[in-house]
Amino acid sequence: MPASAKPPTILVVDDDAEIRYSLNRVLSSRAWRVVEAASGEQGVALVKKGPPPDLVFLDVRMGGMSGLEALQHIRAASPRQLVILMTAFGTAQTAIEAMKFGAFDYVMKPFDPAKVLALADHALRAHAELRAAGDYKPTINADDYREGIVGSSPVMQEVFKIIGQVTASDVTVMITGESGTGKELVARSIWKHSHRAGKPFIAVNCAAIPDNLIESELFGHEKGSFTGATGQRLGKFELCDGGTIFLDEVGDMALATQTKILRVLQAGEIQRVGGTETIKVDVRILAATNKDLEVMVRTKTFREDLYYRLNVVRIKMPPLRERPEDIPSIVEFCLQNLVKQRKARVAKVAPEAMAVLARHNWPGNVRELENVIYRSAVITQGDTILPKDLPVEIREAAGVPGPAGSAPPFEPTGTARGGQPAAASAPPGATDSPVLAAATGPALTVEAALDFVFTQLGSGDAPLLPRIERELATRALQSAAGDATKAAKLLGLTKPALQKLLKQG
Repeated sequence: MPASAKPPTILVVDDDAEIRYSLNRVLSSRAWRVVEAASGEQGVALVKKGPPPDLVFLDVRMGGMSGLEALQHIRAASPRQLVILMTAFGTAQTAIEAMKFGAFDYVMKPFDPAKVLALADHALRAHAELRAAGDYKPTINADDYREGIVGSSPVMQEVFKIIGQVTASDVTVMITGESGTGKELVARSIWKHSHRAGKPFIAVNCAAIPDNLIESELFGHEKGSFTGATGQRLGKFELCDGGTIFLDEVGDMALATQTKILRVLQAGEIQRVGGTETIKVDVRILAATNKDLEVMVRTKTFREDLYYRLNVVRIKMPPLRERPEDIPSIVEFCLQNLVKQRKARVAKVAPEAMAVLARHNWPGNVRELENVIYRSAVITQGDTILPKDLPVEIREAAGVPGPAGSAPPFEPTGTARGGQPAAASAPPGATDSPVLAAATGPALTVEAALDFVFTQLGSGDAPLLPRIERELATRALQSAAGDATKAAKLLGLTKPALQKLLKQG
C-alpha cells in the first residue's frame, strides 16, 4: 500500500466489550483502522454520520437494536455498505435473514482469527471493486433495442441490414445459428417491420412436438380423424392467415410433414388431417435451425426442394464468442430489463466481473449470458455484480478461485502457520517483495512488471506467452469498455488479431 494511501476502516459493533477488544486486536494486526460501537444504535449513527467505513462487523444479538435491525438501517443509509454479521447461533433462520437483508457474509463465534482475517480481506477487496465500479451511468437505452437484439459489432450490423432488406417483401427467410443466439428475435423483428405486422405472428417449435401430432398442430384436424379427435380443430396456418409463421428447429421436422409444408409454399393451401377440403391460406413462412441442412439434404433426411424454398434469403446469427465486444451492451440491456420488471435492483457490473464475463466462451450464447446475469443479480447483496456473485463455473473457467460469497481458501496471506495472525501482516495490495513493490508502486516500468511476471509465473510448465497475450487482450477490451476497435488500437493490433487472441483457450 502506498505511503499516502489511508488504511481501510473497519467498524466493529458489539455490546460485549471483550468481543470488541478481541476482534480489534485481530484486525489491527493487518494495520487496518478499527472503530468500535457498543450498540446497534451507535453503529448506525456512526455510519450515517460518515464517512462510512469500508467494512462493518455487526453482532446479531445485542441489547436494544438487534443486529438484523441495525443491518437494515445501515443498508438503507449506505446501500453499498458491506456488513459481516457475527453470531454464536448458526441457525438456518439467522443465515437466511442475514443474506435476505443484504449481509456480505456472517462469521461464527468463537472466532478463528485466520478465518476472520481471510473474510475481512475478501470483503475489503469486494469493497475496492465496488469503488472501482463507480456510479451507474447508462451507456445504452433499452428502449432503443425494443426488438431485443443487442449489439453494435460489425457482424451484427450485417444482420440488421439484411433484416431491413427483407421486411419490404414476403420472401421466405432461413435463420441459422447455434442455440441461444436469438433466431426467434430476428424472426419477430422481420414480422414487426413488415406489412404483416398487424396480423398474427405464431412461433412453432418443430422439435418440441411429436411427429404424430405436428401435422394436427400445423394444419388442424377434422372430428374423428384419429383417436381423441373429438371435434374440429384449426391449425396454426389457418389461425395465422394473413400473418407470419415461424418454424423453429425446422431441421427436426419429419419428411412427411416437410412434404405438406412444401405444398403450402408452392400453392398456398392446406388440408386438415382427416379432411378432403382444400383451404387457401396467405401466410409468410420464416424458418430457423441450428442444424446443417446442406448435410441433411445430402443424406436424404431433409427434402432438397423444401430446402431451396425455405433458403431464399439466409440470415446467419453469429455465436457470442465471435462478438465479445457486444457483451457489455447485452449485460446492461439485461440489467435494465430486470430493474424495469422489478426482478432485481442491480444497476451495473463491476469491471473485474465484466472481465470475467469477457473471458468465458459462452457455449449457450446470449441465452446463457442472460441466465448468468439474472442469477448473479439475485445473488448479489448490493447494486453491483462482483466476481464473487458470478456462477462458480464461469469464475473457474476464467481462473477466478473461491466459492461465491465466501472467503478464499486458507491459509490467507499474512497469517502464520497454525492460523495465528502475523504481527506485521500487510493490508491488501501491500507487499514486502521489492519486485512486487516496484511493479505495483507509482514508478511502474515495463521492466519491473516483467520481472514480477517471470518471478511469479515463470516456474510453471505452461508456456507464458499465450497466457500473457490472452490476458492483455482481455484487459485491453475491459479498459476500452468493450470497444474492440479501441482495444486493438491500444495493443497495436488489428481488430481480427485481437478477436483471435480472445478466442484462444
